[in-house]
Amino acid sequence: MTEIPTPKAAAADLQRLDKWLWFARFFKSRTLAGKICNNRKVRINGRIANKASATVKADDVLTFPQGRHIRVIRILYLGQRRGPALEARALYDDLAPPEESEAPGHQVGDTAPRQSAGRRPAGAGRPTKRERRAVDRLLDG
Repeated sequence: MTEIPTPKAAAADLQRLDKWLWFARFFKSRTLAGKICNNRKVRINGRIANKASATVKADDVLTFPQGRHIRVIRILYLGQRRGPALEARALYDDLAPPEESEAPGHQVGDTAPRQSAGRRPAGAGRPTKRERRAVDRLLDG
């Protein structure tokens, strides 16, 4: 005889979307996770999640933006707490890991990094007066 799941047991197999994203360490705070959910930026199994209170379960596939990358994640387990990174990494399977570039402006398959005129690598600071004038001459000419 099969056991019929009670509503309480069925609820234990579900978790709020914002809470799971926070447990899995995709966002620094639950508030940030909630904002991306409420802005309709997350898809659960291809359907747009309208609220942070949308529920997820194991084997759901989430698609959402994180920085410059689109993350595609399969939920393996529901979290019980926001633990260390290794514990959080065990909660999901990354179906489309973000590709790490070797240098700023480097595209996958390129042999040399691309930089347009007047652009500086991120974190290089402000240009000096001499550099700014050189960029202005280049752009005007």
